[in-house]
Amino acid sequence: MNNIPNRQVICETLLELAKDDRDIMVLASDSRGSAAMAPFAKAFPKQFVEVGIAEQNIVGMSAGLAHSGKKPFVTSPACFLSMRSIEQVKVDVAYSQTNVKLIGISGGVSYGALGMSHHSVQDIAVARAIPGLAIILPSDRHETKKMTEALVKYDGGAYVRIGRNAVEDVYDSDDYPFEIGKAVTMREGQDVTIIGVGETVRVALDAADRLMEEGITCRVINMHTIKPLDDAAIIAAAKETGGIITVEEHSIYGGLGAAVAEVVVQNHPVPMKVIGIPDEPAIAGKTAEVFRHYGITSENLKQVALELIKK
Repeated sequence: MNNIPNRQVICETLLELAKDDRDIMVLASDSRGSAAMAPFAKAFPKQFVEVGIAEQNIVGMSAGLAHSGKKPFVTSPACFLSMRSIEQVKVDVAYSQTNVKLIGISGGVSYGALGMSHHSVQDIAVARAIPGLAIILPSDRHETKKMTEALVKYDGGAYVRIGRNAVEDVYDSDDYPFEIGKAVTMREGQDVTIIGVGETVRVALDAADRLMEEGITCRVINMHTIKPLDDAAIIAAAKETGGIITVEEHSIYGGLGAAVAEVVVQNHPVPMKVIGIPDEPAIAGKTAEVFRHYGITSENLKQVALELIKK
């Protein structure tokens, strides 16, 4: 069982890369602890900036650093980074084409009992509408390491969302190719496709195992990059499996499901089902409790798949 949260993996990866790349910088909004960036601040104090609780300022400062040739990584709670500072993200990062990596920590419903004010289940919808901003949600520690390495080399703005706690591994190791904008087919299948992102990829894989017990082969796609989206993988799934289910830790409006549906309806319409948070304030509770409440479970995905296949 994995005991390392993705936020810790980002810190460890940046620590290693910063030894040879002094342009890498980390900025925190009174969040070095929750972002697991305290080791980086200690090791590279001249490459770390503590801004305090000032989300708009941290984005503006990171854009200025990027203009001077630095590679800033902003670490701040996703609920605030994606909402409170969205104008700075739109203008200072995206419109100004600055090389800023925005790391939204404790995303989705990670803050659990703190409720709607601390949940970030609209962030992908907002970020998708901003031109020139990549959007990535890694599924486990291995993918988080690969993603961080890729982001250091990636010249452009990006919004990354990670959860708070350790998540079950999806990959056996980090010995696999990772490319921003290129989906990963985790399982092959011909009867139906489940597309997951972030922590829901594990749920999708477990659902595929349940369906296999029923004699149904389920394709599972890890759509780690929601923008730029891998249209080809979606179109192939629509043509080859005849039905698509998306599952996400996000509102059913404007996120992964909407992005996939836009591709499907314009290229190869097939039956679809979008699983996520409905149009209501998400309930307060632990992540597993919230997932169960809204059917973000392998058992529910199995039932949804069976019903979709009947159509």
